Amino acid sequence: QVQLVESGGGLVQAGGSLRLSCAASGASSFTLDSMGWYRQPPGKQRQLVAVITSGGRTNYADSVKGRFTISIDNAKNTVYLQMNSLKPEDTAVYYCNAEFHRVTVVDSYDYDYWGQGTQVTVSS
Repeated sequence: QVQLVESGGGLVQAGGSLRLSCAASGASSFTLDSMGWYRQPPGKQRQLVAVITSGGRTNYADSVKGRFTISIDNAKNTVYLQMNSLKPEDTAVYYCNAEFHRVTVVDSYDYDYWGQGTQVTVSS
């Protein structure tokens, strides 16, 4: 069973930085396709922050472009999110996501996993 373990959340003042990490374990029989970060602000729906494929292609929400950087260590199945110039509106629970696939003799199967979430609070 694949598990995602997040770390790095916390409380920071506006303008500060945080680095989130997410490591996927139990995935030795799977092929990693992409990993990403989503966030859910208080009272709002979960939204994409950034995603990166195993090949290194990235996609960012417009609200974080130029401030956040996503990176991946394929060997460790670990994704990082460097967050700079943080704003109070970045306050949210941040969730890690990982997409894998596994090929068998008869078919290919896709798998989607989520972390438990880590709180990021930016004070003004």
